[in-house]
Amino acid sequence: MKFLAISGSTRRASTNTALLHALQAAADQTHALSVYDRVGELPVFSPDLELDPPPAVSALVQAIADADGLILASPEYIRSIPGGLKNAIDWLVSREEVVGKPIVLTHASHRGDDMLGQLRVILATLSDRFNEELFLRLPLMKLLPDEVAAHLSAPRHQEEMRRFLDTFANYCKPA
Repeated sequence: MKFLAISGSTRRASTNTALLHALQAAADQTHALSVYDRVGELPVFSPDLELDPPPAVSALVQAIADADGLILASPEYIRSIPGGLKNAIDWLVSREEVVGKPIVLTHASHRGDDMLGQLRVILATLSDRFNEELFLRLPLMKLLPDEVAAHLSAPRHQEEMRRFLDTFANYCKPA
């Protein structure tokens, strides 16, 4: 199964991005997981550019088209979705590559429920295959990326992440 894990953070030392890299490292041979951590490089969405999108947008769209499923992780900014992630989603709204694409969330904090609620509404609108029940939350706030990797290398976290990926892979299979 081929997954694309999208980080909603533009911060280089993001715990959510580090969580996605830990998921990538935990994946076994049956799952290929790529991490997309470049939402900050996307130009501001403009409907005028949708027919001929900028190269950065085309690259994201192609990565989504190539994936069997999407895993999103995002920080919360002032109880909301960060602008970079919202901008990335805006680029996808009228595209067919995301319609029917299996999507799940993971989160690297014990808080952020307001943002997660908003994101769930948006993702359920974006794709009819958004799975709200399948959710991986690991409280990693205030850890640096190296600390996240070390923390998540513990056997119980490795098993939890593999179980999450296996469950998502089963969900991604055609009915």
